[in-house]
Amino acid sequence: MLGCNRAQTCVGAKGYEVILVPIIALLLGAVLALVLKVRVGDSTAQYLAVASLAGLDTVLGGLRSAYESKFQTDVFLSGFFANVLIAFFIAWLGDKIGINLYMVVALVMGMRIFTNLSLLRRYLLVRATDWLTRRKKEREKLIEQTMEGVTE
Repeated sequence: MLGCNRAQTCVGAKGYEVILVPIIALLLGAVLALVLKVRVGDSTAQYLAVASLAGLDTVLGGLRSAYESKFQTDVFLSGFFANVLIAFFIAWLGDKIGINLYMVVALVMGMRIFTNLSLLRRYLLVRATDWLTRRKKEREKLIEQTMEGVTE
C-alpha cells in the first residue's frame, strides 16, 4: 500500500514495512531484556530512557506521516538515528556540566509523543467514521434496491 520515490511522497505499504523495523526491534529488545533479566545501571538508565523516548517519538512521527501520505524512508531513518543521538548527547552533556538535561529531553520527547498520538487518534477516528458512514449508505442502498425488487 505505501510505495515511495524521491519525486513523490509515499503512497502504499513499503513505508509501513520501514516503520515496523524499529518497532519490532524495540519490542524484541524489551522482551530479551525481560527474559534475560538484564540490569541497567543507574549511570546508563537515563541515557537508555531518553534514547527510547527519542526512538518512540520518531516511530510515531513516521506513522503519522504515513497516514498523511507524506512518509519518506530516508527522512524517517535519518531522523530516527539523529533524534536518538541528539537526545543521548544532550543527556551526556547535562551529566558533564552537572545539570539534569535528560529531564528536558524527556519532557520535549514526551510532548511530541503525545502530539503524534493525538493526531494519529484523530486520523483513525475520521477513518472509522467515514467507514461507518459508507457502510450505512451501502446498507440503505441495498435495502432500497431490495424494496424496489419486492414491489415489482
